[in-house]
Amino acid sequence: MKEPARCPWCLGDPQYIEYHDTLWGRPVRDPVDLFAKLCLDGQQAGLSWITILKKWKNYDEAFEGFDPRRVAAFDQNKIDTLLQNPGIVRNRLKVQSVVKNARAYLALEDAGVDFSGYIWSFTGGRALINKRRSLSEVPPTTPESDAMSKALKSAGFTFVGSTICYAFMQAVGIVNDHLVDCHCYQQCAKEQRKL
Repeated sequence: MKEPARCPWCLGDPQYIEYHDTLWGRPVRDPVDLFAKLCLDGQQAGLSWITILKKWKNYDEAFEGFDPRRVAAFDQNKIDTLLQNPGIVRNRLKVQSVVKNARAYLALEDAGVDFSGYIWSFTGGRALINKRRSLSEVPPTTPESDAMSKALKSAGFTFVGSTICYAFMQAVGIVNDHLVDCHCYQQCAKEQRKL
C-alpha cells in the first residue's frame, strides 16, 4: 500500500509521522492545552522538535499536566528536583520559564483574559489557511507571530520569540502550513474553517 503524501519534515520517524498526521495543524481551543503547547515549543529553542516530542510524556508528568495553578506554585526546591529529571531537557532557564509562564497565564486569567481568546486574537480569532507548495515557502516568522511574541513577553512570558510563536501557531492550527499536496492539508483546512 502506497504511503500518503506528507510534509517532508516529519518523514523518517514513526512518532514524528503520527504527530504530523494526528495533531500538527489541528485547531486547539482549550486554554490549558494551548498553554502546554506554548511551553513545549519554548523547550524546543535551539533543539529539534523531535527531541521534545520524544520527551512530551515526561514533560506532562514533570509539570503536572501543565496545570497553570499547580506549576505556578513550584518553588526552588521543585525546580532543582526537575533539573535532575533525565526525562526532560535539564536547562535551568527553560525549566524556570514554564513556571514563569504559568504565573503570567494566571495573571492574565486574574485580569479576566481568556487565554484561548487571547492567543487566537492575533489572527482575528480565525485560522489562516495558507497554500504552500514547498518548505522553502514557509517563513520562520510572520507579522502575526511578531505581534504574539511582543504581547506575550509584555505579559511576562519567556521563551516566546517570534520563531517559537510561529511554530506554536502552526502546531495548534492557528495557521495551516501543511503543504497543499499533504494528505492532512484538506482535513485541517476543513476543521479550521469551522471555527
